[in-house]
Amino acid sequence: MASRPPRNASPSSRDQSAADTPRARSRLATALRTTTCGDLTAADVGQRVALTGWVGHRRDYGKLVFIDLRDRYGLTQVVVDPERSPESAAAHAVATEARLEYVLRVEGVVAKRLPGKENPHLKTGEIEVEAQHIEVLNAAKTTPFPIADHVTADESLRLKYRYLDLRRESIRGNVVLRHRAVKFIRDFLDERGFIEVETPILTKSTPEGARDYLVPSRLYPGEFYALPQAPQQFKQLLMVAGIDRYFQIARCFRDEDLRADRQPEFTQLDVEMSFIAEEDVMGLIEQLLIELISATTAKRIQQVPFPRISFAEAMAKYGIDRPDIRFELPLVELGELARLGTFGVFSSALDRGGVVKGLRVPGLATATRKELDELTELAKALGAKGLVTLALLPEGPKSPLTKYTTPEELGRIVAHLGGQTGDLLLFVADSAKVANDVLSRLRGRMGERLGLIDTDVLALCWVVDFPLLEVIEEAGKTRYHATHNPFSGMRPGEEPLLATDPLKVTARQYDIICNGYEIGGGSIRINVADLQHRVFELLGLSEEQIVEQFGHMLEAFGFGAPPHGGIALGIDRLVMLLAGAETIRDVIPFAKMQNGQDPMMGAPSPVTEEQLRELHLRTHMPEKPQA
Repeated sequence: MASRPPRNASPSSRDQSAADTPRARSRLATALRTTTCGDLTAADVGQRVALTGWVGHRRDYGKLVFIDLRDRYGLTQVVVDPERSPESAAAHAVATEARLEYVLRVEGVVAKRLPGKENPHLKTGEIEVEAQHIEVLNAAKTTPFPIADHVTADESLRLKYRYLDLRRESIRGNVVLRHRAVKFIRDFLDERGFIEVETPILTKSTPEGARDYLVPSRLYPGEFYALPQAPQQFKQLLMVAGIDRYFQIARCFRDEDLRADRQPEFTQLDVEMSFIAEEDVMGLIEQLLIELISATTAKRIQQVPFPRISFAEAMAKYGIDRPDIRFELPLVELGELARLGTFGVFSSALDRGGVVKGLRVPGLATATRKELDELTELAKALGAKGLVTLALLPEGPKSPLTKYTTPEELGRIVAHLGGQTGDLLLFVADSAKVANDVLSRLRGRMGERLGLIDTDVLALCWVVDFPLLEVIEEAGKTRYHATHNPFSGMRPGEEPLLATDPLKVTARQYDIICNGYEIGGGSIRINVADLQHRVFELLGLSEEQIVEQFGHMLEAFGFGAPPHGGIALGIDRLVMLLAGAETIRDVIPFAKMQNGQDPMMGAPSPVTEEQLRELHLRTHMPEKPQA
């Protein structure tokens, strides 16, 4: 390739850099650079600059060497021509030896790219830097996977070398998005009179729905701190203190099983307000989310104001209390229609106190036997005993039901689900829990298959009117359990039901849902000591436990607790949805694997006997099963 004619070529060095150029006065200039790899444009042609960054790509054409120099801010093409000057010849020697991910400092002159060589996808795509001096600040070994967005490396390898993974534009961009989202939230709440207060990380172990991470005390043998599952009690105590508008970007810890949208440590926006009702909190958060989404992403909000869906409606229509409302496909309960004909599977489910629910899938009547078998196996894997299918073909219905029902009876069932020719109807006959679990999963699977899910849309809704309590079985006994947490208030006027029919009490709880994920939840709290005490008793806590675990709260309420309530939003899940990422691990800078391990740091890990002795601890390992 022919060398290029000189263009403002003059020698430079670190001592004789572009210190007096406009770029030297950049707010991002440092002792080693005048600007970043993402700033230069055609307006800078002729300027002498100094850049620092990593070698993202290198092309050697003999006389000319091209280097894509990359930093957090972008990418600039550097061209090295050995015939330009003695200094550029030395720079060419360095460029020839440089390899991917070398850390370089480049000094040179900004020039226009040759016609036809521009890159419209880059801010810097109209220019290149003609290098006059290159310095290797640090060499680099071959990386265990390419630093590219379309890397196929296993996630465990990426997390082990997370500092390399973060060099990839997509992951780094998620971290930047997270920063912008959190900054937006802070500014939004500050403008509305909220005060950010940090609450303790070392606190007391109390039952709040998940296992605590415990921290042994060296100074108090046999006693433990707990890492907070949430700042719940502290923020309520701040309301008693008169801090009527509090927020915190809070680190929380829960020792629970992991999944794609869960980590053992996570970050939440914690908000609490005094002298308010549900609409105050929900209105604040709705406006925050509308403005945040507009400011940080090109995604569209499906509906404003956000729909309000009762818990009962969500379970009936979607089979889940965090529905994805980007598409329809509602679940429909057959009720007594399931007794039509002589199909024992349906009638016996009703006799056992269960339900028969169906799902209409438009246009899937021509599904193959193999496809139907796969759906049936999926339903069984999710807990159902089986799956009944009904294909509405032009030549007539195809289903096991045709053997047990008359055409008129089958027609009534089809009409109840709104079935049309070409549709496939799916039925599950089981307990309400199993039928809802299975059909809600199948609904999501069918929505994806039919292309009904718009990934550029954020469909938000509120789910309200939850029951305050539910019954769970534990160690062979049944007991009441708070559906959310024990501090949620109840609908005014329903307090007497605590003594007569606790399961009919409605919580003043509100969950915010986005695309099938619960991204937040909150409630108007109990602020009267006697009422809170009664709830603790219903949950099975003894008087000693109540005093030991919550005595400080009850005492504080006795000094005048205002009506108050709040909410917590999961920052990790929220940013995941804003970024369109697949898991929250893609938006957490240093995430743990799905099994809770940190492959980079090697945590969790054993500690020394000396450390255990200082903490007055001994380990008791479970016995290994004999072969």
